[in-house]
Amino acid sequence: MVLLIVDTQKAITNSGVYNFEQFEANIAKLIDTARKSKVEVIFVRHDDGAGNSLTKGSDGFEIYGKFQPAENERIFDKTVNSAFRNTGLAEYLKEKGENTVIIVGLQTEYCIDATIKAGFERGFKIIVPANCNSTFDNEFMSAEQTYNYYNNFIWNKRYADCISFEKTVEMLQAVIK
Repeated sequence: MVLLIVDTQKAITNSGVYNFEQFEANIAKLIDTARKSKVEVIFVRHDDGAGNSLTKGSDGFEIYGKFQPAENERIFDKTVNSAFRNTGLAEYLKEKGENTVIIVGLQTEYCIDATIKAGFERGFKIIVPANCNSTFDNEFMSAEQTYNYYNNFIWNKRYADCISFEKTVEMLQAVIK
């Protein structure tokens, strides 16, 4: 089992995302719990290319302050929505014999959706804890509607097990390594 933190970068991790305070607190607690339980925490950053707020080398590209990786934690960089496409992440996990991936981060309808589906297609068991992914309002749906649509309709029991935050914490605490 690993905890995959997707795109929680300074440029987009802010109070503009749906349910920010709970999102922030929950991810911080999952990171802390995973580390205490010796579950590997892996970070993913999105590079939008030159001239964007998520450009490698810019401050906005860096991981949000409260979620900073520890010195020994892996970071995979990507240039498309899926954390599994051309990053080496799938190969890394397979090499380590990992088959369960807890996915959290930003943004629900973009990189989280693509990463969940790509992970599922590669044979990983995907866990999506409640209130641990988020997004912004868009022209079609509010951020809350987007969150509910994906978490409660699209992913659950199709591509992932969408479970309570508390159950995820218990899963992490139960890991014995």
